[in-house]
Amino acid sequence: MPHDHPHDHSHGHHHHHDHAPHGAGHNHAHADHLHSHMHAEDEAADLQVLATQFIDGFLQAADKTSYLKLAGVPFERPAKDGSKALKLIDVELKTDWQVGTASPSFGSRELSYLPFPGEMVQERTNMSLIYVSMDEKSTFDIRDFLKQRKMEIET
Repeated sequence: MPHDHPHDHSHGHHHHHDHAPHGAGHNHAHADHLHSHMHAEDEAADLQVLATQFIDGFLQAADKTSYLKLAGVPFERPAKDGSKALKLIDVELKTDWQVGTASPSFGSRELSYLPFPGEMVQERTNMSLIYVSMDEKSTFDIRDFLKQRKMEIET
């Protein structure tokens, strides 16, 4: 039975439903449109949150190997030529502190440099998975792994 009254949605706004098609950008179950859209900036931010949570979980895990296994991290990866398997030997954590920013200046070869005040200094920790064989060493950034896993889960 058609209805025309407000519905409260968890995404924080109210609108009326009258069974007419929604405008572009809404989630709805029409055959040609079954998923939501994220902008590239939102996807990058989402990936950064996932990476931060993954790293935090790894640091807190009593059994690091089991944590990686439960997360689906492969302990072997194909070599570039596909002939041998590379073995996971190290998990590398690297922390950087962004203390300023530099960008090209307009009309000059000099950089425009802005050091950050103390409260704006940002810590960034990244994780890499290090794989080796007798002939090759490969570094797999955790963000690439998480992006790949996310795509596998969504399909």
